[in-house]
Amino acid sequence: MAENPITSAIRIQTERTNEMEHSTPMFLTSSFCFDNAEDMRAAFADESDDNIYSRFSNPNIKEFTDKMCALEGVEAAYATASGMSAIFASFMALLKAGDHLIACKSIFGSTHTIITKYLPKYGIEYTYVDAGNIDEWKAAVRPNSKMLYIETPTNPGLELIDLELAGKFAREHKLIFNVDNCFATPVCQRPVDFGADLVVHSATKWLDGQGRVLGGVVGGKANLIHDIYLFCRSSGPALSPFNAWVLSKSLETLDVRMERHASNALYIAAQLESHPAISWLKYPYLPSHPQYAIAKKQMKNGGGIICFELKGGLEAGREFMNKLKMLSLTANLGDTRSIASHPASTTHAKLSEAERLAVNITNGLIRISVGLEHRDDILADILQALA
Repeated sequence: MAENPITSAIRIQTERTNEMEHSTPMFLTSSFCFDNAEDMRAAFADESDDNIYSRFSNPNIKEFTDKMCALEGVEAAYATASGMSAIFASFMALLKAGDHLIACKSIFGSTHTIITKYLPKYGIEYTYVDAGNIDEWKAAVRPNSKMLYIETPTNPGLELIDLELAGKFAREHKLIFNVDNCFATPVCQRPVDFGADLVVHSATKWLDGQGRVLGGVVGGKANLIHDIYLFCRSSGPALSPFNAWVLSKSLETLDVRMERHASNALYIAAQLESHPAISWLKYPYLPSHPQYAIAKKQMKNGGGIICFELKGGLEAGREFMNKLKMLSLTANLGDTRSIASHPASTTHAKLSEAERLAVNITNGLIRISVGLEHRDDILADILQALA
């Protein structure tokens, strides 16, 4: 019987030639030595899997990426210093001048900046499409279209995109299907099961889960990852061995953590949904979510993020944030501790109001990353801030 991917990921460990530690040691070295000149020549000629330099590879990094391959069901993976470097590498290694990128318009603010400000400098064109409008997707296709990039659930509005439909669309038009799976994690959904060619993560978020280190990872088809590896090997956004060691250990608790995050989030969302200070609330596993049927089809749970719109707009959002006592106000998510953010004045503040409204980031939008504290304590703090 095949081993469950979660069990496989937990059991994966760096291979040692002489003895096996129960917890893999850290390989805090910039470079690796060889027994002789021939072994060194073979390594640099890619005729062996020997480690050369930690910008290229490191045992701790390999253990982390091997676990991600097991969890996401992908052929290969490459780890980077941050989630944004993973996203940037997935664009720059596979797109060239004259290529066209199709992306859903509801994406993380820094990803939006890369697509709109920096990709055009290299002659890479882009078209934004509505996350749920397949007719817009079809109209966006050009002869030079090369990649489809999406987030689901989207950040921060929790819109859902039908991965099965998107995978079919990408195959029909011969597009590289690139999915940011940061919000869901591979415990909640596996985009490769619906035809994704690449899956990217900010490992800083749920994968670490305790706000300790930065990291990113991109997994997918081996030939695509090889091109990404070659790009990163030369450009240098390497994950540190220490951070890789931390992230590898973190993956061993990802399943149990996400189960608690999701159960807390569902309970809190249900309690807040009818609050008089809230115009609307979204959580993927609430029947009131506009794409609830999609969530049930492709997600194993609703994840750990809730978003809602406060009546009163910008000032109401700031007042709510200032009244919180237990929830952290910080530029992160996916922590053991619950976190609140006000995207209009923080993560998406560099967008114009028109750009924010185009992707449903309203002035009163609040995003809650639900932590592992007792659900009643989290709820109590939100309720007193809403009072």
